[in-house]
Amino acid sequence: MRILFLEDEPTIQEVLTEYMKMQVYDVTCVEDGEAALRFLAKERFDMAVLDIMVPKVSGLEVLAWIKANRPDMAVIMLTALDDEKTQLQAFNQYADDYVIKPVSPIILLKRMETILRRVKKTELQAEKGLVLHEDSYQAFYDGTPLELTLSEFLLLQVLKKEPRRAFTREQLILRIFNEDYVGNDRIIDAHVKNLRKKLPGNYIKTVIGVGYQFQEGE
Repeated sequence: MRILFLEDEPTIQEVLTEYMKMQVYDVTCVEDGEAALRFLAKERFDMAVLDIMVPKVSGLEVLAWIKANRPDMAVIMLTALDDEKTQLQAFNQYADDYVIKPVSPIILLKRMETILRRVKKTELQAEKGLVLHEDSYQAFYDGTPLELTLSEFLLLQVLKKEPRRAFTREQLILRIFNEDYVGNDRIIDAHVKNLRKKLPGNYIKTVIGVGYQFQEGE
């Protein structure tokens, strides 16, 4: 997950950035609003954590730009201002959360995790058809997760990546298990049988005399 972190106080920026990196977030730090806008114009981020009172361009102005140009991007406002007017400004511009400094790094991370999970779920629900997420080893159909074993997922992944190619059973075993598998190559037939029960369409074609090939579901 890529995070844009706008914070002009060096100590706060350093501490919170370290905590974010511990959660394996890819963090880009900027100290003023103009720099934030430059990065936003040329790069994609999953979330922005924006201090409001920063030099040149305020965090609220950066928020307004994000919602006008990157409406699906999550935003947390991080500020020492706890007055109602400022909070209303942030929420009226569709900020996802508003965190008052000083803030516990752990609490901030939990809020980030909750928002990013919600955003990710919405994105998955918007995806149509059969979609594979390689980073999580999960398959989805119209946003609904499919209950596949790891071997079933890897088999489907291999076939889907090269839809015009017919794979032999031996080739599929090497792709899935490398050279660690010892046994009958008919294990592929068993996995294909199970996949066909779990997939909502006929995505695996039997190529007589060869093996199997991916095809769009019917």
